[in-house]
Amino acid sequence: MDQQSFLIIHGLGGSGPDHWQTWLANELRRRNYHVLYPTFPNFDSPNKSVWLKELSTTLKTIPDEENLTIITHSLGCLLWLHYASTQIKPIAKQVILVAPPSPNHILSEAKSFYPVPLDRSHLQKISEHTLFIHSSNDPYCSIEDSRRFLNLGLPSITITNAGHINTQSGHGKWPWILDLCLSKENLTQYVLEREGV
Repeated sequence: MDQQSFLIIHGLGGSGPDHWQTWLANELRRRNYHVLYPTFPNFDSPNKSVWLKELSTTLKTIPDEENLTIITHSLGCLLWLHYASTQIKPIAKQVILVAPPSPNHILSEAKSFYPVPLDRSHLQKISEHTLFIHSSNDPYCSIEDSRRFLNLGLPSITITNAGHINTQSGHGKWPWILDLCLSKENLTQYVLEREGV
């Protein structure tokens, strides 16, 4: 069976030691999975082109035959959307996009990431399964703005009152995301068979 690998992509400002992404990386490594968790340069004022180059370089270190799951948070979601728009072949088995910021409101620290490419076909080419995870009260993406992502017609989950799904909203240790990453079901099945988070 192919080795299972995980690539975790942080957002604006990085994720830090108390963030669920750092916790997730440590939990996966403890279970002897291959985990890549790069720190992108100038993460407080990122440049999309630089981050795309770093992401491409990181992905080239992962053998094609590996079973790759990618987990992104916040601006990392937008980075993945940009990367997907430039690819023509499958790269990941599954991609989990957590708390993408609104494509309607430009983050002043990350202007180069806008406009955001939103094309279902790009995401379907690059990964077998893609899941969006939103919060009902995300300060960076209102429910109304999240419809831009929902309109792609890909599986999605909205968590009630989870803020930006980060350390400030209490998402340090987050067992549910670990369970999702290690589930033997594909993301679509997982969403259909479970209610609530």
